[in-house]
Amino acid sequence: MTDSTAALLPAFAQEADVAVVPLHVHVGESITLEGVGTDEATAAVLRGDRVTTSQPTPEAFAERYAALAAAGAREIVSVHLSGELSGTVHAAALAAHRAPVPVRVVDSRVVGMGLGFAALSAARVAASGASAADVEGAALATARSASGFFLVDSLEHLRRGGRLSLAASAVGTALGMKPLLTLRDGRVAVLAKVRTRAAAVTRLTALVQEEAARCARPRVALHYLGDDADVRAIAADLVERTGLEVLVAPVGAVLGAHVGPGLVAAFVVDDPMEGRRA
Repeated sequence: MTDSTAALLPAFAQEADVAVVPLHVHVGESITLEGVGTDEATAAVLRGDRVTTSQPTPEAFAERYAALAAAGAREIVSVHLSGELSGTVHAAALAAHRAPVPVRVVDSRVVGMGLGFAALSAARVAASGASAADVEGAALATARSASGFFLVDSLEHLRRGGRLSLAASAVGTALGMKPLLTLRDGRVAVLAKVRTRAAAVTRLTALVQEEAARCARPRVALHYLGDDADVRAIAADLVERTGLEVLVAPVGAVLGAHVGPGLVAAFVVDDPMEGRRA
């Protein structure tokens, strides 16, 4: 099981038999579940409207764990976005204590397809009949190998949501510099300051290529919010340079609310289960 910030395309989640718990998206007085009628929430982010988010409740996790147990699950591995970015993994851990079957809760320390690839890798191990400990190990191994890079138009959304310090967010406004961001120990951090967006795209592409070259079994995903022209061009360039398959997927309304329009994000993992299918 994972959560909606994994940005798993529905077909991938269904094929891998991964249950997805949605986070909540707030637009004005309206509250929706990410992935369930959140097109308007994404549109609100793109318009620049105020959109906020909240984690699933422990009760929501408890209900899902009980449903999975009723469907025949003997143990559950619940893999979620970084606990430094959300209380989701904490809510999962609270619910795990009263679940009808043993639940292993994993703080992936990542988000997006860094988390998604970890969940898919774990699902393949589970489908092979391995123990829950091995499933948890596969999730952790993939998540720990993940590198994430983000290009955004503005750091205001991250600062406003408390995911980036005021000092760090000032980097993006000084001299009109374009910041490249990364994840360090589960937190968003400024990686580099680049003069133009075109130069930032070039740097991001090079970073992805470098990280993929370090991996024995690399998997690459790109995310976008709004216009996908940049990300499609980056994907084509990376395919030509590396020969790897590059997954392209939009981010959901939750991540969108915290990064704002203009996002290009990339994740690279070393997947121990790459090449295997359930």
